Amino acid sequence: MPSSFGSWLSGPPPVGPGPTDQRPNDYPGQRLGLPQSGAGSLARMGRRIGALFVDWLIAYGLAALIMSFGWISLQVLSTAVLVVWLVLGVVSVRLFGFTPGQYALGLLVVPVDNRQHVGIGRALARGLLIALVIPPLFTDTDLRGLHDRLTNTAVVRR
Repeated sequence: MPSSFGSWLSGPPPVGPGPTDQRPNDYPGQRLGLPQSGAGSLARMGRRIGALFVDWLIAYGLAALIMSFGWISLQVLSTAVLVVWLVLGVVSVRLFGFTPGQYALGLLVVPVDNRQHVGIGRALARGLLIALVIPPLFTDTDLRGLHDRLTNTAVVRR
């Protein structure tokens, strides 16, 4: 009888042979082949939120500049901010691998499936999922949001 209770109370099974994607992590990013700390390690949530905040401030500024030229009205300002943020993020991630906010905080978006760069389709899908707000809130054991898992990307430190 004690062994039947011990099977579910004792925690995860010991690490042994088997697929590496099913073993527990010693640190976030280990299964992805990323280092534990320093350049190339997974970025923490605080830095990523800070970078998003900087990107939103830039998008607000650019949308206000567009509005001052009379190209958009005050009624569509919030939609213009979202569109500017999305275009800025998609183009900059595709061209440089980071958004302006990520650059300011020393972050980089990298593909985790051995591709050279994040393509325009992945960058667009990633941006749309972030705009929905909910996908980045659900993280896995590697601290990657659902938007990163679905697009096979990771935000790492530069």
